[in-house]
Amino acid sequence: MNQERVYKVLLAPRISEKATLAADAANQFVFKVAVDANKLEVRKAVETAFSVKVEAVQMLKVKGKVKRNRYGRVKKPDWKKAYVRLADGHDIDFTAVEG
Repeated sequence: MNQERVYKVLLAPRISEKATLAADAANQFVFKVAVDANKLEVRKAVETAFSVKVEAVQMLKVKGKVKRNRYGRVKKPDWKKAYVRLADGHDIDFTAVEG
């Protein structure tokens, strides 16, 4: 995988209460990823971007919500997120990452 694809696969970390509980309990981190990404690409992207060892990746598609505005109903786009479990002894600190 080339370096450009690494930055196109990982879009953003998802920081929420559920993601924080998963990070504390099971050493899992949640990322918003590209819709066309697969588990292998996410694994390689996290390992190269953060220099950690990935143990497992679980992915799911999130359906976009239907919102109403003055033009009627508008559907937000679908997106994909990945739960990445790191090996013991590895950790990602989002406050210390430069980029």
